[in-house]
Amino acid sequence: MDASLKELSKLEKLTAESSGKIKTASISDSLDALLATLQSAKANIDSIIEDSGNTLAQVVEVRKKDIDDRQKEIYSATAKLGKAIDKKFPANLPSYPDLFESDDSIAALERTIALHFLRTGQFDTAHTFLEESNADIPPELRTQFIELHRILKSLRNQDIGPALLWTRRHRAFLQARGSPLEFYLHRSQYIRLLLSSHLSNPLPAISYANAELRPFFHDHQVEFQRLLNCVIYLPLSRLQSSPYADLASPSMHLELEPLFAKEYSASLGMSRQVPLRVVGDIGGGGALAKIEKCRRVLRERKNEWSQRDELPIEISLPPENRYHSIFTCPVSKEQSTEHNPPMMISCGHVIAKDSLQKLAKSSGRVKCPYCPTESLSSAAIHVHF
Repeated sequence: MDASLKELSKLEKLTAESSGKIKTASISDSLDALLATLQSAKANIDSIIEDSGNTLAQVVEVRKKDIDDRQKEIYSATAKLGKAIDKKFPANLPSYPDLFESDDSIAALERTIALHFLRTGQFDTAHTFLEESNADIPPELRTQFIELHRILKSLRNQDIGPALLWTRRHRAFLQARGSPLEFYLHRSQYIRLLLSSHLSNPLPAISYANAELRPFFHDHQVEFQRLLNCVIYLPLSRLQSSPYADLASPSMHLELEPLFAKEYSASLGMSRQVPLRVVGDIGGGGALAKIEKCRRVLRERKNEWSQRDELPIEISLPPENRYHSIFTCPVSKEQSTEHNPPMMISCGHVIAKDSLQKLAKSSGRVKCPYCPTESLSSAAIHVHF
């Protein structure tokens, strides 16, 4: 997109101000100047009757040349912008009819959009959308999202109080998930107290650690020891060049917001990422273009997309959008699916179910393709990643 934006920027400059090559005013200025000159010539027409025709003709010719030169430059910039866009988007975006025609699909789409606005903190937009659509979002859910962004704002302002209050109310839920959120909140507060204390008085920070961090000693023993040992490297200038320099990094506090948002969303039964944003990032990142190209190639070869829930091509995704481990069978080189799951043979090697069935003999025994072991195919175990 950089080339397209660059050409667009050039075009905006050309329509707003004079170019470096042709020292002329913008088109609107040239037209205004032409109109002013004609009005001036008309006012003086009585005093220059004999030359009026030539004067008007000369004025029009000069101004027309200015406008033509300016217009040619803009036409050239517009053509370059079009070429840059065509190069970036060589094919038209595909159209998929009948996607959101049923009442259920429309309701699901509107609910997704409304939840997107609420989860991203666009409450005024969400309120307007809910009034103009049929989406039904319970009032208590809206209140919970308002609470989420209120707490995130407090964390941004280095106030962990509201976040700690929420973690105490949901301590059982966080412990069941093995979440370190509450410990990280107390750790952040301890470090702030420690770095803001005077050289001779780190006692408030140490007292805070004994009161709030000690209950987490069993689960975070190494980290707890580092937090207390770093006191000997105070002040901050020494700490930043010590083995505990990471504790003085601002990133130690920045990770609290995404972690809290993740745990809060989990408590509502929602994913840590906003679904509509994930769809936009993946589709706009090239996945939609690759899928459409594959569909076109299959159509030209008179083939059909046989599996509704599977892709015939691999779509590269960033690590944050990989939600499931993928197993590729070492025999068939195909990715496992729900109907072709990975199976572990008695020797411990894993292959896909289809490969296992093809390797099995009529007696039901199968020889591992990677070691001499033979075993019954019925003894293979379905592996879940």
